[in-house]
Amino acid sequence: MKMDAVVIAGGTPTPGDPLFSFTQGKPKALLELAGKPMIQWILDALDGAETIERVIVVGLGADCGAAGAKVCAYTESKGDILPNIRYGVEQALAIHPAAEYVAVVSSDIPAILPQHVDWVVNSAMQSREDVYYNVITRQVMEARYPGSNRSYVRLKDVEVCGGDLNVVRTSMVQGRDALWERIIASRKNALKQAALLGLDTLLLLLMRQITLERAVEKVTRRLHLSGRALVCPYAEIGMDVDKPHQLEILRADLEQRMSMHV
Repeated sequence: MKMDAVVIAGGTPTPGDPLFSFTQGKPKALLELAGKPMIQWILDALDGAETIERVIVVGLGADCGAAGAKVCAYTESKGDILPNIRYGVEQALAIHPAAEYVAVVSSDIPAILPQHVDWVVNSAMQSREDVYYNVITRQVMEARYPGSNRSYVRLKDVEVCGGDLNVVRTSMVQGRDALWERIIASRKNALKQAALLGLDTLLLLLMRQITLERAVEKVTRRLHLSGRALVCPYAEIGMDVDKPHQLEILRADLEQRMSMHV
C-alpha cells in the first residue's frame, strides 16, 4: 500500500533554545548536515521509499533550497507541531481526497533511509487503526547512538523513546475538533496531560506498573480512538536533533555515510 507523507518543518529556534547559536533565526530544518539542509535528507529518504506516493512540506516555501521528486506542495507553518500536523493532513486531503492514511514525518530525523520508511508504512498497514506511534527501545537506541542521551519512558516491560515517523488515519482530522483542541491544549501543561490520559494511567506510568500494550490500550480508549505502538528496530527514526550534541552526532554519522558512497 502507498500513502502520502507530510513533513513537519515549521520550527525556528529562538534565543535561549539550545540550537539558536547554530540556526541564528533560520528554520531548524535548514541546518546543514554533511553538505545538505537537514530536511533534504528526509526528502531523499521519502523519494526512495516505495510506499510513499506524494510529499507535502509544512513550514517552508518552495524557495527554501531543499527539493524532492515527490514534493507536490510547500505550505505555511501554523505555529506549533500539532496544528502543523493537522494542517498538513488537511492539505494532503485537498490534493488526494480519497487518502485514508498519511505518514507524518519530522524534519529533524536526517538519518532515516527509504527502507526505514517502508518498514513503518508496511508494519502499520497490517491493521486498520486510527494512529500508529513508533517507539524505540533503549537497547536499540543506545546500541546505534550511545551518546544520544534520549529521554525514555520506563514501563513495566520495556524502556522506550518516541519516534518521529508515524502514521495517522486522515479521518482523525475531519470532524474531531474537540479531540484536537484537548490534545493541543495539553501539550505543555502537566495537569491537562493528566486529565487527558486519566489519573489512573498516569499513576501506573509513574510507578512503572503498566506494560506498553496496556498503556496504549488505556490511552486510546480514553481518547475514543484506536491505536497501536510500533516497536521500531531502527534507531534512526528516534534520533532527532534537539540539542547541539545530537547535531554533532548526526553530522559525523552522515559524513561517514557520504564517505562510504564516494
